[in-house]
Amino acid sequence: MKIIASIYRSSKKDEMYLYVEKKNALKEVPETLLSLFGKPVHVMDMLLVESRVLARVDIVKVMDKIKSDGYYLQMPPQKDDYIIELPQEFLCKNDPV
Repeated sequence: MKIIASIYRSSKKDEMYLYVEKKNALKEVPETLLSLFGKPVHVMDMLLVESRVLARVDIVKVMDKIKSDGYYLQMPPQKDDYIIELPQEFLCKNDPV
């Protein structure tokens, strides 16, 4: 199976992406999801094939969801509870950012 997909990033949530079939664009994505997702920002188009490897998600799962639901929503990775993000002003000048 092959799918030419368009990938969009969320304008509201960092590292959240929508994968859709390019020919359908965002037509099959529910309005409620789009309102939570924010304005979709086109990142790229990509040929999805089962042999391809994606960084954070199983490509077969992505392809199956696009075929069954019309889209695949990639959620941001979960942050560990013990990691605390400090505002920039609390970092030492020599700390890497």
